[in-house]
Amino acid sequence: METKSLPREAVLIVNVHSRRGEALFTDAKAKLEQAGLRLIDALPVKDPERLQDTVRGAVGTGAPMVIVGGGDGSLSGTVDELVGKECVFGVLPLGTANSFARTLGIPLDLDGAVAAIVSGRRRRIDLGMIGNDYFVNAASLGLSPMIGQTVPHKLKRYLGRLGYLVWAVKCSAKFRAFRLMLDDGKGEQRLWSTEVRILNGPYHGGVELSENADVDTGELVIQAVVGRSHARLAWDWYAKFFKLRDRDSHTLELRGKSFRIETKPRQHISIDGEVVAATPALARIAPGAVEVAVPADA
Repeated sequence: METKSLPREAVLIVNVHSRRGEALFTDAKAKLEQAGLRLIDALPVKDPERLQDTVRGAVGTGAPMVIVGGGDGSLSGTVDELVGKECVFGVLPLGTANSFARTLGIPLDLDGAVAAIVSGRRRRIDLGMIGNDYFVNAASLGLSPMIGQTVPHKLKRYLGRLGYLVWAVKCSAKFRAFRLMLDDGKGEQRLWSTEVRILNGPYHGGVELSENADVDTGELVIQAVVGRSHARLAWDWYAKFFKLRDRDSHTLELRGKSFRIETKPRQHISIDGEVVAATPALARIAPGAVEVAVPADA
């Protein structure tokens, strides 16, 4: 079956509040145009609260492609506007972890990301959902939302992924394990946990957490760090970061199209780094929800 080529016109929207957005907006605009893409408009957005409305407006004008520059939170917060639309999602990874770009094989440098948008191909992918909110990569509950909700912006901006690690040590002193219940409609799992990852792709926080998750499988992967030990959670992240042989020894993984998630006590849920929901919640897959520009050889 013939695959449609990528559009030659697009709207560029960059979250200049993101870690590298302000510095790279001008360069991105120039490189896209030099590569032969006609920019219908190019919009730097200083207030992250206006990003989704700006993307909605661009999609509403009939733009064949909308390119969003920012971190995983920016991409997750705007992808809802492309679901069910004949508009390709272009990605400029300008954030800290850039998990979504890593999943899709999009280069993290500006020249490589521009090449993917201009000379790559379309890829139709799944999205995850928490309630009615779509996410591109991962949702989580436990220690990660506490970190995402409180980490100082300047710490992320200047230290990158190391900043998250420094803040995680600080947050762990206040954090407590919780009782978890997972129901996939076929059976129920009950256990103690310190962190749960709801994965639409293998990466979360820039770290590859699962070899079984991808954006076109039609399923979510639920990965729970089992037990009440903070040391076990720290080891799990360490082992996965360095890809040690026993990196999955403290996690339970389940795959499925939907899961009912309950906890005691109630837990906040972060969606691609932004805390926007809480338990109890329904996590489910939205198969083939959007088309994304990816490298031709990805």
